[in-house]
Amino acid sequence: MERSKRAVLWLQPGLVVKRWLLTSGLGLLMALLGAAVWADLKPIYWILETLSWFLGTITNVLPREITGPLVAIIGVGLVLWGQSRSFGSIQQALAPDRDMALVDALRAKSRLNRGPNIVAIGGGTGLSTLLSGLKRYSSHITAIVTVADDGGSSGVLRRELGVLPPGDIRNCLAALSTEEPLLTRLFQYRFSAGSGLEGHSFGNLFLSALSAITGNLETAITASSRVLAVQGQVVPATNVDVRLWAELENGQRIEGESNIGHAPSPIVRLGCLPEHPPALPKALEAIANADLIILGPGSLYTSLLPNLLVPELVSAIRRCKAPRLYICNLMTQPGETDGLNVRGHIRAIEAQLANLGIDQRLFSAVLAQDDLPTSELLRHYKKRGAEPVQCDAAGLRQDGYDVTQAPLQGARPTAILRHDPRSLALAVMRFYRSHRKES
Repeated sequence: MERSKRAVLWLQPGLVVKRWLLTSGLGLLMALLGAAVWADLKPIYWILETLSWFLGTITNVLPREITGPLVAIIGVGLVLWGQSRSFGSIQQALAPDRDMALVDALRAKSRLNRGPNIVAIGGGTGLSTLLSGLKRYSSHITAIVTVADDGGSSGVLRRELGVLPPGDIRNCLAALSTEEPLLTRLFQYRFSAGSGLEGHSFGNLFLSALSAITGNLETAITASSRVLAVQGQVVPATNVDVRLWAELENGQRIEGESNIGHAPSPIVRLGCLPEHPPALPKALEAIANADLIILGPGSLYTSLLPNLLVPELVSAIRRCKAPRLYICNLMTQPGETDGLNVRGHIRAIEAQLANLGIDQRLFSAVLAQDDLPTSELLRHYKKRGAEPVQCDAAGLRQDGYDVTQAPLQGARPTAILRHDPRSLALAVMRFYRSHRKES
């Protein structure tokens, strides 16, 4: 029964297999016909005579009411058996360790190839969480990642080797990987011991080494994408070594992404050195062809806004006619977004754009979490200074924002309050489909 179902699946449109099988069959028939014509049609006469003799003999043994269906069933059975064994051999050669049947893999590939062109902008764990969910809906995903990180393993490699910080890029590559889980786990493996190695992840070292070999991080990412069979592409926001700075409400100025995340006073303005870093052509091309542009989720001042310090990216987003969606965090971040609700996050984005001389909204659609129920985990977060990001949906809609609220945390209990990849991606795709119908 299972084999019969899978045989029927091959008849579904979009697999791009039947047309080539038919083309091959037609080509074989024409080749045989050409050879027969070349031989003065004698092979055709022989075949017709043999076939006439065979049909006459077999219909004398059994009536045609039995012979016809029997021969047809045998023929169909041989075709299905031959095709099944052929595709089985192809799958064994291409992916011997995968459990998914070839027809299912082709159906999934066909569906993903019809997916929208999605550009996701951000950094940190928020962006990688979003990507791991979106790759179920499209293979045309571009992740534009901040390169302002100066803490942890990325900061050490940045200072000692002079490379752009690879950490957020590594996470995005792993999130979009379709290769074996073991290879992805290797890329994400972090050394817990060893002089000089402790704290570094294998993927960070791999990307840094490839950057040194190929001459730049962009080429290293391309090579890593082939190794991990990445579904889509990961692009740095800029190839310049940028340093973040922030002006605080108390008049203090602090430098460095790792310091900004623990600001002692509310952040008023964000900037970088050098000013106006250039964008990569791949990022600009992806935005120009996008069907949907997403900002977030992620740390507001250290993962999201640094991307908007690249003027060419902002200009490309403004020119794009695709829907633009901002995804807000579940919780505030102590030292960075204390006391900010969804409106406060949006105002921070608009204030940053105003500093660049842009007075129009870049993201007029917002996706936020439904009210979180009281739980022991939530109380634990509150003790550490984090609060749920409240969403005044009615007020935001009055101000002209398109607000969507959904259970983005997911239904399963978790040890940490983070977006659930599947729930987040589902909400994003529902937003996209609703706006595609409207357009």
